[in-house]
Amino acid sequence: MTEQQEASEDAVMTRIGQAVILLHAGDREEARNRLGEIWAEIAAEGDSLHRCTLAHYMADAQDDPADELAWDLRALTAADGLRPGEEPALPPGRRPGHGVGQTPGEGSGQVVGQTARPGHQQAVRVFYPSLHLSLAADYVKLRRPEAARVHLARARAATGALADDGYGNGVRAAIARLERRLAAEPGEGPRPFPEQYS
Repeated sequence: MTEQQEASEDAVMTRIGQAVILLHAGDREEARNRLGEIWAEIAAEGDSLHRCTLAHYMADAQDDPADELAWDLRALTAADGLRPGEEPALPPGRRPGHGVGQTPGEGSGQVVGQTARPGHQQAVRVFYPSLHLSLAADYVKLRRPEAARVHLARARAATGALADDGYGNGVRAAIARLERRLAAEPGEGPRPFPEQYS
């Protein structure tokens, strides 16, 4: 990869990060607008890590649970699009509660032909527990507890990729909380999930 390509990819992540700052500051509409602009530029040919990261945050910016689910599914599809066998490297920075860990190709369906820089494959792998946790939370909001349990089980199964650090412990704790919640409501559809983990 050339220096120009690397700089371009860094610029994409910087722009995503700027939109996420707006999202965390409460400006959901502007965050959605900026993320939408970036998605329009990268969706077809973009790096899988960029697409996964952007879609995951775009899900957090949605007001409609069905839209949130659609973006979380796009994030999983982007993660699944990575080809196995690339040499892993240390992942870039992550925020607690958003992350990944099963073998590429599992989940919502592999996107054939998409590749990522080697470090990106490992970064996306570490996101899998959180990607499936987000989908489980989406299905809870949509009162689809069985689908929520499926993704919660996948999240739990993927936690082996998580380090024993603040991020990994935060994701594992969030999985345990949602497991307890679903276990406590066996006879009825779950109430809307009050908020995403931060």
